[in-house]
Amino acid sequence: MRPVTVETLRLFLHILAATIWVGGQITLAALIPALRAAGTDVPMAAANAFNRVAWPAFGILVLTGIWNVEAEGDKGVAYQHTLLLKYTLVVSSGFTAFMHARVASRKAMGVFGALTGLTALAALFVGIMLAE
Repeated sequence: MRPVTVETLRLFLHILAATIWVGGQITLAALIPALRAAGTDVPMAAANAFNRVAWPAFGILVLTGIWNVEAEGDKGVAYQHTLLLKYTLVVSSGFTAFMHARVASRKAMGVFGALTGLTALAALFVGIMLAE
């Protein structure tokens, strides 16, 4: 068996947080029609419950992301450009999630929710590009 290292822990925490942030959004989006059918206040209650784990996961993603960058060191110009794209997507995902939770209209919630999901998925994809 391979040993457990600090790198193992760092990557585990980053991937675990990503499964919560990204996977949780996909799961919640898929459940919204059923939640609406259960009652008008149910989707908001579910979203609030999700936020209690999603935002800490986002914070862990940011912290372990910084840790990942520090551990990898300088890998050249192409890596730096890809990393800048990842930073942009992460900030966009956090900002649109923040806005999604604060807007009042269903249309704005839908737009910001979709943008949050898309930017989170894109950040995940670009993160895989950085790991190659």
